[in-house]
Amino acid sequence: MTTKGRLAEMEGWKRSLYILCVGQFLAMASVSCVTPFLPLYLQELGVHGQAEVMLWSGAIYGANLLSAFFLGPLWGRLADRYGRKPMLLRSGFGMALTITLMSVVSNPLELLLLRLLNGMLSGFSPAAIALTAKNSPQERSGYALGLLHSSSVGGTICGPLLGGVLADQFGFASVFLYIGIGIFAASLVVLFGVHEQREERPAEMQMNGLRGDFQEIMSRRAMPALLVSAFLQRAAMVGTLPFIPLYVQMLAPDSDNVALLAGFTAAAMGVANMLAAPQLGRLGDRHGQRRVLSGSLLGAVLLMIPQTFVQQLWQLIVLRFCSGACLGGLGPSLNVLVRRCAPTGMESRAFSYLNCAQMAGGLLGSIGMGWLAAAFGLHYIFVGSAILLAVNLVWMKTADRHTMLANVNTAEIQETTYKRNHAR
Repeated sequence: MTTKGRLAEMEGWKRSLYILCVGQFLAMASVSCVTPFLPLYLQELGVHGQAEVMLWSGAIYGANLLSAFFLGPLWGRLADRYGRKPMLLRSGFGMALTITLMSVVSNPLELLLLRLLNGMLSGFSPAAIALTAKNSPQERSGYALGLLHSSSVGGTICGPLLGGVLADQFGFASVFLYIGIGIFAASLVVLFGVHEQREERPAEMQMNGLRGDFQEIMSRRAMPALLVSAFLQRAAMVGTLPFIPLYVQMLAPDSDNVALLAGFTAAAMGVANMLAAPQLGRLGDRHGQRRVLSGSLLGAVLLMIPQTFVQQLWQLIVLRFCSGACLGGLGPSLNVLVRRCAPTGMESRAFSYLNCAQMAGGLLGSIGMGWLAAAFGLHYIFVGSAILLAVNLVWMKTADRHTMLANVNTAEIQETTYKRNHAR
């Protein structure tokens, strides 16, 4: 390949990466933007009584995750068979339609059904990760996946803020309309601006059913360990989030802005995560993703325990920020390792199962931390989170270690070959 051709290829994957980052940001923002005003929107739709509002809120918020969990492997299978870009467009335009329709619902049941449909059509994130992993050069995959992870975290953080601002200025229904338009525009940019490097897929990988897909992926001995790690990480990270406002209220009982302080405290971890992920991804490219993963877990454990004993709110915010910086190394490293360990031609399916493990971890982590707080006290949620992260660290050090290192060493040989070929 000529120098001009290599430069064009380099610019192509970077352009695709930046476009996918925008799409990932909007996709995650669309999921989280309803958090600040969903109960108020339900009241506007005619739901009265605190118990009824909370019941509908929980059902509507969880409906999206539930349907996405069950259909994720199917979309991953279709992405491997027909291409990741078509699945991105299916998800993007599908979400744009369902979210826009949420602006014209007349009762909570219609909103619930649309949230279920939205989850069924989702799959943008796993497809974007798989497409980025395949398009980016092997030696830059950690950086690329780290930047995509930052966009995901940024959308999750900014979604509630964006939703609150739009709702305050234009009304609750308008939030869904504007988010839908934004996702539609991002999908159009993906349609014309992102190019997928297609490759021939082994025929046997295309003929397996969903059960065969699962067995094939789990037969790679490193994959079960990575999925368990993803489950434990998300349980530890997400499990504490619903209880941060209550903890802030304990630390600042006389404040009139508990909601604002709670939002700032929760955002501190997300901002640090977003800033650190690309840098830790690049560090993993240079020194090994397993080292970054282990170091990030160790740092997160050491920074999570002191949050149990803080006496001032500023102490909690500083510790949450620092722990968020450590946690920024988890997502990109896991994604790179899954890419390296997944069977050839089944990368999207592997990322779909990874996404399912993370969703299950977030759901069960929230339930488990709620039980822990009720049984032993609110402070102990951080102890529980630290224990989960410590178990994860031990697990990654021991489970299938030799097999995982063999996979990583094989990938490093491939990276060396890639660099040698492109240096000519």
